[in-house]
Amino acid sequence: MTETAPGPDTLGPDTLGPDTPLGVSIDEEQDEVIAEFAFFDDWMDRYQYLIDLGRKLPAFPSEYRRDEFKLKGCQSQVWFAGEKRGDRLVFHAISDAAIVSGLVAVLLRIYSNRTPDEIVATEPNFITEIGLDAHLSPTRRNGLGAMLQAIRARARAELDAAA
Repeated sequence: MTETAPGPDTLGPDTLGPDTPLGVSIDEEQDEVIAEFAFFDDWMDRYQYLIDLGRKLPAFPSEYRRDEFKLKGCQSQVWFAGEKRGDRLVFHAISDAAIVSGLVAVLLRIYSNRTPDEIVATEPNFITEIGLDAHLSPTRRNGLGAMLQAIRARARAELDAAA
């Protein structure tokens, strides 16, 4: 069997953000992301893959493109919002920078459409496994950290409200 490189066409609307498949666990999703990035031998290809993922982000709701939804701690402009749908949190995010948009796409794929318990209980192992911690610039690492912090803070707030 011939293996083909993952690409934006392998990611349908059912794999990004709000439409993350309900039958796929958050750990399985992380493992899948790690496997996709492992296919690439060098970081130029991985950066290009991130950019391609960012291009496939779902449309960002216009009601969230306001200053109060801009994340602090990101060098690029990143708008981020979360909403509760049933027992799950659905996140929306977009950036004006190509690589950051790819990071957004990965985070939404893993953490969106999950329960607050799942989000809080899941460490972002993919960051180290992929090598993002070693290959992102310090400002992009800070932005990735800010996005993760926002996701986890929203999940914790939901858990606190339910307690």
